[in-house]
Amino acid sequence: MDVIEYLMQGDPAIRWQVLRDLTDAGPEAVAAERARVAREGWGARLLALQAEDGLWDGGVYRPGWVDEERPMYDAWTATHFSLQQLVDLGADPADPRMRSAVTRVRERVRWDQDDAPRYFDGETEPCINGVVLSIATYVGESGDAVVRTILDGQLADGGWNCWAEYGAEVSSLHSTICVLEGLWDWEQATGGTVESRTARLAAEEYLLERRLFLSRRTGAVIDPRFTMASYPVRWYYDVVRGLDYLRRSRPEPDPRCDEALALLRARRRADGRWALENEHPGPIPFELDGEREGFPSRWVTLRALRILRWAGDDIGRTPAA
Repeated sequence: MDVIEYLMQGDPAIRWQVLRDLTDAGPEAVAAERARVAREGWGARLLALQAEDGLWDGGVYRPGWVDEERPMYDAWTATHFSLQQLVDLGADPADPRMRSAVTRVRERVRWDQDDAPRYFDGETEPCINGVVLSIATYVGESGDAVVRTILDGQLADGGWNCWAEYGAEVSSLHSTICVLEGLWDWEQATGGTVESRTARLAAEEYLLERRLFLSRRTGAVIDPRFTMASYPVRWYYDVVRGLDYLRRSRPEPDPRCDEALALLRARRRADGRWALENEHPGPIPFELDGEREGFPSRWVTLRALRILRWAGDDIGRTPAA
């Protein structure tokens, strides 16, 4: 089966991005397919899970049923990660279902802190705030307060670390990629500021100095999980996520992307697809059909192909109808 045909057999959230990024379909065809995301498939299912109080699964970052007195673990069913997923799916923010969902969040959802800031004003941790900034920008909410918090928290090496408030002085790729995505999205929508662009470019250098996954000091792989394609990405970093960010922010790859691109090419299966290599454990709202660790993944394949197209590879594009 042709890899584009394989992708086009997936959810509307996959199909509209294939049309836009891999087949050069016209804007009307892309918009028509994208309009289906909020009405059917994964997008519609996720929107239907929001309660009238604006929350998904009774909580903001973690679901309401989590016992905060017990050891921390990840769960992906609450409001923050549900909104992140809707952005990834590309649910049209102008769709009435999305507008209603966003209004409920804006008016009713506050973080679980003493001063209880509203959701779109952000929290304290940069990995959370980077995702909030992407979400806010996507749905047309102001991210100015979040940007200020983010810029104030940048570390001397150019990146961010969610443990900085507890004394960490070295940045984390996990935190940094979340912030980079948020700043880029906000700058595209608003034009940004000199300060935001300076901070973002310094963080890109932090990423590139490590060639996206290698120790700057020893050249060794920083963490084997960084080499493994995941989806949904949540707050985690991996090479595919790093490359996909740079694909958006730069017209062509920096030479320091070469090792990461070689890794991506080497992971392509004989059938032209890529596998989901690392699922991030924790409760989820529902299974994304066909997305299982160790098996071919439409999400990973879509992301990989658009990265390689950016890198100038012949990806075997199928002309759009």
